[in-house]
Amino acid sequence: MNPASGAHGAHILVVDDDEDILRLLSMRLRARGFRVTAVVSAEEALARIAVDPPRAVVSDVRLPGRDGLALFEEIRSTRPTLPVILLTAHGTIPDAVDATSRGVFGYLTKPFDSQVLLEKIDQALQLSAPGGGEDFVDPLATGGQSDEWLAGMVFRSSRMAELLAEARMVAASDASVLIRGESGTGKEVLARAIHRASPRAKGPFVAINCGAIPEQLLESELFGHVKGAFTGAGNTRAGLFQAANGGTLFLDEIGDMPLALQVKLLRVLQERMVRPVGATRSEAVDVRLLSATHRDLDAAMAQGQFREDLYYRLDVVSLTLPRLEERREDIPPLAAHFVQQVAGKYGKPISGFAPDALEALATAAWPGNVRQLYNVVEQSCALTSTPLIPLTLVQRALRVPAMEALSYTEAKQRFERNYLVQLLKLTEGNVADAARIADRNRTEFYRLLQKHDLTPAMFRGDGEPAAD
Repeated sequence: MNPASGAHGAHILVVDDDEDILRLLSMRLRARGFRVTAVVSAEEALARIAVDPPRAVVSDVRLPGRDGLALFEEIRSTRPTLPVILLTAHGTIPDAVDATSRGVFGYLTKPFDSQVLLEKIDQALQLSAPGGGEDFVDPLATGGQSDEWLAGMVFRSSRMAELLAEARMVAASDASVLIRGESGTGKEVLARAIHRASPRAKGPFVAINCGAIPEQLLESELFGHVKGAFTGAGNTRAGLFQAANGGTLFLDEIGDMPLALQVKLLRVLQERMVRPVGATRSEAVDVRLLSATHRDLDAAMAQGQFREDLYYRLDVVSLTLPRLEERREDIPPLAAHFVQQVAGKYGKPISGFAPDALEALATAAWPGNVRQLYNVVEQSCALTSTPLIPLTLVQRALRVPAMEALSYTEAKQRFERNYLVQLLKLTEGNVADAARIADRNRTEFYRLLQKHDLTPAMFRGDGEPAAD
């Protein structure tokens, strides 16, 4: 970003009841190339935000009526991706520091250096989430491309901005990419983004979880089979490599692939040819390979569980997704994004989280990462009766352990009972709420409970009957 360009006219809202300071700030920002709206109160600022949303807000802490901290809280609850920079006198520094821990992008003490303010605004604009207004220019989109490739990637942290900038560059090549990260960090979402940013964007994107398919079926899924190749192979069937021809194949949990299949995958990558199970000839394929794992592949190689030659074929470029706890500033915009996604599912006019509920999300432990955050948001949306989700529902959802990712065989044995137990824990034995979340009528839900010897009373902590 050219520092003299004002982010191509990005819209900045400035709030200060001192008209001299307001005039001076406006002049300096306009000279930098920004489009500036100047107001003297928090109330006027909120009205302007509703009509013409800015890319960033610069506000004095001391304002008539609602002060700058109250303005920030209101913005945080309704527009969590909008960066707020506070200007503080010495007496309000402790409040500003506290606000920073709750999501204020930054604060400057008066008198402040104009250049420092401009640098802080530039940082805010670089990290603000895509979709901030018609004058938004995505710092990650280059070469005249739009930001459509970032669909589903919601962030404002510098860590994610740097990772996605690297992913954007990698996408232009045809190199194999290994995406590392814990379960639930969004590895497939990143893989889809790389595909959309690549020259193969108009081709197919095909994904498979190598750990979720039994070994005897995985080879056929990947490479296809001919009729009669094995018992049950009644017809010739193309594999996923053929289905992804001209596009991208994403192999999730590649670290769980059996050694025998690793040898065959390596041959495909070397020869660019696929031989279906039972076939006598190979077929040419043109596929860009992306893979992902939560396992330590270095340790797996040392233990003889993963082939070193395959590893170096897959790990031409390595990208590592951070844990959600390492990108906490992304939690508010992610939560807001998920609310928008799921509110319609339950037919409720949900606008977001109450400030204390959002703070609980931002400070919670997230062993299940982004997937767990989505589950908590969905559970909270399902149960809320108010437009702003209250703290009590967030705390309730956070108490429910993240559901374990099970293989198909394990799921047949364990999933149904565990799912029912978790729903009843979440709803504290309220069958009406549990059935609604499960999208089942109550008669069918009671039948499921009877099948697994579960009773609603087992989950009511106070012993009182719940309204079923």
